[in-house]
Amino acid sequence: MSDVAIVVPCYDEEDRLDVGALVGLAEVTAAVVLAVDDGSRDGTSGMLRTAVHHHGDVVRLLTLARNAGKGEAVRAGLRASLERGAAVVAYYDADLATPPAEMARLIAELRNHPERTVVLGSRVGLLGHDIHRSLWRHYLGRVFATASSAALGLAVYDTQCGAKVFRDTPALRAALAAPFESRWSFDVELLGRLLAAGADPRTFVEVPLRAWRDVGGSKLGPA
Repeated sequence: MSDVAIVVPCYDEEDRLDVGALVGLAEVTAAVVLAVDDGSRDGTSGMLRTAVHHHGDVVRLLTLARNAGKGEAVRAGLRASLERGAAVVAYYDADLATPPAEMARLIAELRNHPERTVVLGSRVGLLGHDIHRSLWRHYLGRVFATASSAALGLAVYDTQCGAKVFRDTPALRAALAAPFESRWSFDVELLGRLLAAGADPRTFVEVPLRAWRDVGGSKLGPA
């Protein structure tokens, strides 16, 4: 059994959830995928139960009784994965905006560098990279990331990319001990909690993704 777990928060994803892709994600990354159903009201739960029935060796399901927000779904999934013995945990958006091969690369970055404790995917529009992001999301993201970087005292370019990997450390467990105050900007809150719990920022690294694409149906808007 893999000691790597990837948490995928799911809420009313029936129209865009690709169950086969979740299985493919597990295979490409050599990880267990833990789908967290955040109180979905559509057919998401049934789709995920079917996936577990057929692929229970690589896909697991954690069901929350009510919708608690993406942050709590991720926190619950990370905590459950750590309690099950995962040495490396990650979270990944259900829309698969980050290709599975890129997630595997982030995990390898942590695996191949024992000094790393946090690896963040970063959507940087570099020459030779295939990053497709709408202008409004890009510019709003830049404003938010700049403010977040200043608040954290951490030179982080992209706080909101939905592909992050963490090594099991006392700081991570402390950071996940209590519910997040924010349903959506929990990424920033998690980084802040890690620093407050004594994590060394020199063990954090951002890795520019080679590919990423906007996927329609996001529940997060400009407001």
